Amino acid sequence: MTTAEPSAHGPHLYPHRPTQAVVLAGGQGSRLRPYTDDRPKPMVEIPGTGTPIIGHQLTWLAEEGVTDAVVSCGHLAEVLQEWLDQADLPLRVTTVVEKEPLGRGGGLKFAAAHLPHQDQPWYATNGDIWTRFSLREMADFHHEREATATLALARPRIPWGAVETDAFGHITDFVEAPPSPYLINAGVYVFSAGFASLLPDLGDHERATFPRLARAKRLAGFQLPQGAYWRAIDTAKDLTEAAKELAAQGR
Repeated sequence: MTTAEPSAHGPHLYPHRPTQAVVLAGGQGSRLRPYTDDRPKPMVEIPGTGTPIIGHQLTWLAEEGVTDAVVSCGHLAEVLQEWLDQADLPLRVTTVVEKEPLGRGGGLKFAAAHLPHQDQPWYATNGDIWTRFSLREMADFHHEREATATLALARPRIPWGAVETDAFGHITDFVEAPPSPYLINAGVYVFSAGFASLLPDLGDHERATFPRLARAKRLAGFQLPQGAYWRAIDTAKDLTEAAKELAAQGR
């Protein structure tokens, strides 16, 4: 009798790589109106793809080894739940609905309580992020640094053209939409088991939990690899730009 070898990407060889995730999908998306008048922000489709943001995220998570996802709903929750019920999804999905606004930290804690494996690490992502990079590499980075939480860090392009000058004040070049000199929180996370207990029941984790972890050197930042696609979908202009970028990449 022979036994199949465990997958090179499976949980048996890499127990620190999460197989569960939370997707925060409760935002109103007021800056995306009229697209969000009849659907929650994660249900908005990138023009030309035929896929809502949440569909892309769940497919990406499944490709990265996630088998269970908890989707936290809020604004027009029934529209998102109906789509999830009808969609042919590549992983198991549970939905939860906040009865009252809990803030980003409280909402994350509420959703995490419904993860199937409370003693294991987990991913989380904001519901308006359209990205593609290796979550497995991010989980390895998190594990190697013995972090409690790891944030993906992106360097978005500045929406304006930039001007370069020399020491004498002469203009030497014009640069169209250059990368920002600063890294930002990309809205994708790896959390160790037990992280949810550090979150507030009500309020924002980025103003409470993350600063405490940073002071204790327990918060890590994983820079997205060069060439990795990332965009937060906040406005109608973001939809248009994302459609152009994805078309150029053949996605």
